[in-house]
Amino acid sequence: MSTYILSHDIGTTGDKATLFSSEGKLVAKAFSAYPTYYPKAGWAEQDALDYWGAFCAATRELLDSSGCAPGEIAAVSFSGHMMAALPIDRSLEPVRRAIIWADQRASLEASELAERVGPARAYRITGHRLSASYSAAKMLWIRENEPELFDRAAKFVQPKDFLALRLTGRVSTDFSDASGTNLLDLSSWRWSEEILEAAGLRAELLPELLEATDLAGRILAEPARECGLLAGTPVVIGGGDGACATYGAGVAAEGDAYLCLGTSTWIACASGRPLIDPEERTFTFALFRKGLYMPTGTMQAGGGSLQWLKEVFSGGGAPYDALEQEAAATPPGSEGLLFLPYLMGERSPWWNPDARGCFIGLSMVHARRHLLRAVMEGVAYNMRTIADAFAEQGLRFASYRIMGGGSRSAAWRQIFADVLERPVTPLDFAEEATSVGAAIAGGVGVGLFRSLPEACRIVRLGQACEPDEPSLPVYRRRYAAFLSAYRSLVPVFPMLARDEP
Repeated sequence: MSTYILSHDIGTTGDKATLFSSEGKLVAKAFSAYPTYYPKAGWAEQDALDYWGAFCAATRELLDSSGCAPGEIAAVSFSGHMMAALPIDRSLEPVRRAIIWADQRASLEASELAERVGPARAYRITGHRLSASYSAAKMLWIRENEPELFDRAAKFVQPKDFLALRLTGRVSTDFSDASGTNLLDLSSWRWSEEILEAAGLRAELLPELLEATDLAGRILAEPARECGLLAGTPVVIGGGDGACATYGAGVAAEGDAYLCLGTSTWIACASGRPLIDPEERTFTFALFRKGLYMPTGTMQAGGGSLQWLKEVFSGGGAPYDALEQEAAATPPGSEGLLFLPYLMGERSPWWNPDARGCFIGLSMVHARRHLLRAVMEGVAYNMRTIADAFAEQGLRFASYRIMGGGSRSAAWRQIFADVLERPVTPLDFAEEATSVGAAIAGGVGVGLFRSLPEACRIVRLGQACEPDEPSLPVYRRRYAAFLSAYRSLVPVFPMLARDEP
């Protein structure tokens, strides 16, 4: 009997593949990396064929390390980073590299689309601002700047959807990923005719819409030979990484919230309705099924800020554990040093593509350890701005679950607890939470789990980190300075951006 779920999380740095039993036990995991290309400041691209190579490599490694036979796989399911623009031709081959979520090149196209639709109208339709971060503006950038490539495109898909179509031959997406395009109507659960008309885009360029637990199809013979799985194995479409993380955190009831500390970092919760912010600071994704929503606030470079500093210090060679020890040995507040974590512009709550990262308050007394802690604190301060935006809309969370690679750091968990002034609880599968969510979708899709709430029983929590009372006054002062620093630099950022390569 087929009792294992193979889930692949197509992340920013690589494919995190996991094998779960029907009881929710993590049997094996593998990681296969691929590069991100940065042709210019504010640009970020990936090669979709790298996704396929990583999928095949991680799948074979999992089967070999676990001893699981291909015939024991009940379903393959996916999570993936969202808001990309990946054009494919009629033979289902990539036309160009995917323009991914972090890319900010399409600001002009987003502004022009906003003028035609009306910013407030678009926000009410989609639950999101019209922004360079989303797929629609990136599609328009390709049309304006690479017309020959645009004309070759038969469809635009998301990273996880490319793998599903590679396996099955069917071009589809789920509602959660669709809600990251700026083109899904959250009330009708259809592609928005109004926004498509304003953008001058044909609905035929977009994939078929599915629920995350729906079958995209079954694995065809040729891709089965390439990846080592059996032809005919069910493929469940799964969801965008944010939606998968929500279920992977066991967040299924209103009032529950989590924080994902990955390359990008976000706060999200589950809801039975979209959250429409009058100031448009936060936004709402669709969840796995119609009628389920995920109010969210995301910053561009959370864990990515620490990853950047690690590269600067050591070319990536220094282990994170050693860096964490240095940061942990530095007092709260980093002895007068602040970091604004805007290395790739910013989404929530500022929505400023010109924002840039900077250290403020540097002096001769500061050493590497101060920079490390300031980066960790700066990410937490920016997440506090998002938490405050939710609170002003009536969503005050009593605690947070935390996941993602950065959540392994005890020092960073404590910083978040202190800055947010709330308990922060890690997951047992902190780095696999999005894969857990994909496995939940896959298990429900093939009947191994009876329902989404029942499937959430596989989620396990660790020990909560409580706020440290003596540190709170320090962080309140530093947070006020953080807000003042950002606002003071808003007119400076565009001046710097004009001189970037």
